[in-house]
Amino acid sequence: MTTDAFLADCRARLAFDLLSNTWNAVVLWALRDGPRRPVELRERIGGISSKVLTETLRRLRFNGLIDRRTHPDARAGVEYELTPLGRTLLTPIDAVGAWAFAHGDEVMAAQEAACTHGRSSPPR
Repeated sequence: MTTDAFLADCRARLAFDLLSNTWNAVVLWALRDGPRRPVELRERIGGISSKVLTETLRRLRFNGLIDRRTHPDARAGVEYELTPLGRTLLTPIDAVGAWAFAHGDEVMAAQEAACTHGRSSPPR
């Protein structure tokens, strides 16, 4: 694997790809305090559909960031929890959140200014 961030097999690009999906970071953050059932995750996370949550949980599990546990009590169903690897992403997620808290108003002001000057949608 290379360290050139522009190449597809770069480790840095892998990390950016994992964090660029909004739901990945949100679900990881929602699991920071311990295991949760899917219904609990949906309650904690506003605006996520069951389908998108299921896809996100599968993707995070595929990447080794969460584990899925089935309970012997059928009523309890399954729970998801962070793996040690998944827990390592909490610090970068927290840093991005802190940046957003500190600079979010500036970004929104820039967006508003762009709309005022006739650039009503982001460039593609």
